[in-house]
Amino acid sequence: MVNPRPLDPPHQPLGLRLCLRANRWGAQRVVGSFFRFVSRLGDGVFWYALMAALSIFGGERGLRATVEMAATGLLALALYYLLKRWTQRPRPFRSVDGIVAHVPPLDEFSFPSGHTLQAVSFSLIASAWFPMLIPLLLVFTLLVAASRIVLGLHYPSDVLAASGIGLLLGGGALALGSMLGLGL
Repeated sequence: MVNPRPLDPPHQPLGLRLCLRANRWGAQRVVGSFFRFVSRLGDGVFWYALMAALSIFGGERGLRATVEMAATGLLALALYYLLKRWTQRPRPFRSVDGIVAHVPPLDEFSFPSGHTLQAVSFSLIASAWFPMLIPLLLVFTLLVAASRIVLGLHYPSDVLAASGIGLLLGGGALALGSMLGLGL
C-alpha cells in the first residue's frame, strides 16, 4: 500500500512537500490508525452526536444551535458539490507520485475538503452558542483538517480554502440568526 519514497526536491512547492511528508508520516501504523479514526468521526458521526447532545441537553439554546448547524451543513454540502464539480481537482494520491490514499475517498475530487468545511462551520456555530466547547472543537477541527492531508486525500490548499469557506458559512449563519432574532 505504500509507494516508494519519492525525493523531496527543494524546488517543489511548499504545499506539495508538506503533503508528501504528512502522507509518509501517516504510513506509520499508529499515526495512520489515529488519523483514520479522526477522519471517520469527521464523516459525520461526531457532528451528529454533538447536535443530538446539544438538542437533548442544551435546552432552547441547544435546539437553536442545532438548527443553525443543520441549515449551515445543508448549504455547505450544496456548495461543496458545486465546487467539486466546477474545479475537478484530482486528489493528491491520484496525481502525485509517492502519495498514497490511506482510506478510500468519499468522492472523486479534492477541492475543497468537505470534512474541513463542515468541521470549521459546525465548530464556529457550536462554540458561539456554547463557548465551553471551544477547546474540544478547536482540537477536533484541527485534527480533522490534518487528517485529510495525512491520509493523502487533500492538498493543504484544499484544507485552507475549506477553512475559509467554513468560517464564512458559519459566521454568516450566526449573523443571519442574530439579524432574524433567532441567534445568540
